[in-house]
Amino acid sequence: MKINNLFYQKKFILSFEVFPPKREGNLENLYVTITELGELKPDFISVTYGAGGGTREKTIEISSRVKNGFNLEVLAHLTCVQSTKDDIAVILELLKEENVENILALRGDPPEGTERFIKTAGGFEYANELVQFIKARNNFSVGVAGYPEGHIEAPSLKADMINLKRKVDAGADFIITQLFFDNDAFYNFRDQAIALGIHIPMLPGIFPILNYSQIIRIATLAGVRIPPRLREKVELNKDKPQEVEKYGIEYAIIQIDNLIKNEIAGLHLYCMNKSHPVKKILAELSLSR
Repeated sequence: MKINNLFYQKKFILSFEVFPPKREGNLENLYVTITELGELKPDFISVTYGAGGGTREKTIEISSRVKNGFNLEVLAHLTCVQSTKDDIAVILELLKEENVENILALRGDPPEGTERFIKTAGGFEYANELVQFIKARNNFSVGVAGYPEGHIEAPSLKADMINLKRKVDAGADFIITQLFFDNDAFYNFRDQAIALGIHIPMLPGIFPILNYSQIIRIATLAGVRIPPRLREKVELNKDKPQEVEKYGIEYAIIQIDNLIKNEIAGLHLYCMNKSHPVKKILAELSLSR
């Protein structure tokens, strides 16, 4: 089913994100995790697309398995990085053949070893161009990324919001936000989106902190602010991984509870290919289905 239709059918959408493992042998471990996540009855599972398109084939393979093997709805990520329009057309056809109906259209991060995104000759420079290209085929529901604190390359949040409007005007059906740890940033982002005439559904993306060095790296790369009290707590316990994970899950629960009280359309959990934190969070919030 196309995700845009799910928003009309359900008051609250629940989704999880997984990523293709770097090592070939870890695919089966991922499928075990997806089996466990499937037991939580998500509305869809999102499958990422590595920097530089490095996991392109795995993304298609995993997306097909989620859709056709696990009978779960799937959202396949697709980027502009190192792909011509013809390359993307081929990928879209492959996804269509695998019954994949939903795509998250992204510009994508610069390939590893490079500092900035460079348009591929014959390809796309911006995500809105990719959205328009996909929607012209009329086979897919298309989601786009939103950045509550602004994209790290954007000169300002206002400029980034204008970029988001371009993606919506190109035909995007829904928005999934980047991780954030300050709910006020999300509420401000949502208010600004509405003020710009953006009225498509928006799913806040929540990242439960499970590892100190991992979250510091990800937050730095994404330009995401870690509130002082949260940073102080995880830094204090950085040599106690179990304590970091425990507190990270507790913090995510508090975040989500507050978001639910403020009328979100649903929830997107970045689960880092682990099911146990997701189970704890959903059980605590009575979101298990």
